[in-house]
Amino acid sequence: MLEFHTAGESHGPGIITLIRGLPANLEIDIPFINQELSRRQSGFGSGGRMKIEKDEVEILGGVRWGKTLGGPVVLGVKNRDYENWSTIMDPRGSAPSSYKEITVPRPGHADLGGMVKYRFSDLRNVIERASARETVGKCLAGAVAKIFLRHWGVKVGGFVESIGEISAQGELSWEEKISRAESSLLHTYDSEREKEMIELIEEVREEGDTLGGTFVVVAQGVVPGLGSYSEIQERLDSRLAFFLMGIPGIKGVEVGEGFRSATLRGSQFHDEIFYDPHHPLFPFYRQTFRSGGIEGGISAGDIIWARCAMKPIPTLRRGLVSVDVKEKKAVPARFERSDICAVPRAMVVGEAMLAWVLATAYREKFGGDSMEEVEAHFQNYLSYLESFRCFEDG
Repeated sequence: MLEFHTAGESHGPGIITLIRGLPANLEIDIPFINQELSRRQSGFGSGGRMKIEKDEVEILGGVRWGKTLGGPVVLGVKNRDYENWSTIMDPRGSAPSSYKEITVPRPGHADLGGMVKYRFSDLRNVIERASARETVGKCLAGAVAKIFLRHWGVKVGGFVESIGEISAQGELSWEEKISRAESSLLHTYDSEREKEMIELIEEVREEGDTLGGTFVVVAQGVVPGLGSYSEIQERLDSRLAFFLMGIPGIKGVEVGEGFRSATLRGSQFHDEIFYDPHHPLFPFYRQTFRSGGIEGGISAGDIIWARCAMKPIPTLRRGLVSVDVKEKKAVPARFERSDICAVPRAMVVGEAMLAWVLATAYREKFGGDSMEEVEAHFQNYLSYLESFRCFEDG
């Protein structure tokens, strides 16, 4: 019912996102979308591209006077750097006589696989679309999803948990971690460890190397009953893993304490169920969220969270060993302008994808052609959840 597609290349004219399935009369908050785009560009360890671009959304279709019309919505962001690449990336015409094809694939990138798959002789065709610049489009979709989720009381946030071997410390609430991360250069909640992380990034920069890390994305205020155990495509955790793993550089995704669960006994891992007729949202609740707030593919209510592991950026200034596919000679991989550490920026994209998965689930659960209809269906469901409180007098 709700889907998005992105188009555009890293150094082409711009990035476009087409969203299908939004109800009519959803108010589009442009300043908020631009704020999300700005967050994606922030974070210590970013490369030179972020000094060039200042991403701002343009609405190209599906919205009138600030509200959706019920049809496809098209959003775009111009690439300011395109003016420096207009000859090389011109959608029309042909390659200039001075142009030299790129024939040395970079280890860790889509270069070699893309060249073979699409029968390209020039790796530039792969580099441009496989670039993480495409995540601008994901953030556009995620920002709209966050706007939609606001209406149902859902808040989405996140924080960086580690950079390289340095991990943030501290037993804090979800709210505290997310709040502290908002004012952090690295989007983390531990100011002392952040200093060490920054020093490590600077050290690695001098070495011509790169760093990865982990981040956590969290949704609060989610109703129980989203998703399904019936089909693999309907499981909320399946969808979450799919969209988070689709972020460039992400090599590991766990819903809740997924990997740690393999080391625990059932009595140590599973989130016990309690009843309180005065508990907000739903009287049956958990005190822990080791399952990530999803059981059997269905939301348990309140908190949903996941952790992502991001590999080090594969574009290294010092160059890894590769082969010129044309000359068949061993050569160092070429250096394409890149970040040293992109974990803080990837976290923002992770938030966007968590928001998108939940927005899709809410859309499927409550249907409706307009926001007014969706609201009516949602209120009816809240009344149904309220009926469970009567069991106390049973």
